[in-house]
Amino acid sequence: QVQLVESGGGLVQPGGSLRLSCAASGIISSIYIMGWYRQAPGKQRELVATITNSASTNYADSVRGRFTISRDNAKNTMYLQMNSLKPEDTAVYYCRAQTIARNYWGQGTQVTVSS
Repeated sequence: QVQLVESGGGLVQPGGSLRLSCAASGIISSIYIMGWYRQAPGKQRELVATITNSASTNYADSVRGRFTISRDNAKNTMYLQMNSLKPEDTAVYYCRAQTIARNYWGQGTQVTVSS
């Protein structure tokens, strides 16, 4: 079992920055890829960024160059640094951990970009 807890969401003005955190606990060694996803009202959940155990990263075109995904293995924590935020980045952001057996999701954290 893996438990994931996100934090760091909030209200920010356009052009601002936020850093999201995802703390993992449980059988951490079973995780081989982690990622951030988001879901805006009335839309499907979409990929934001992923990072593998070897620190290989992948980004959605809409966030590439503005967002940075990283992980601190010593703290069992994954981060999403979000810069140059836009109103269209407004969504609930979810952390996901993939293991061979199944995917695990966090409860989500709200990010609102508005003036």
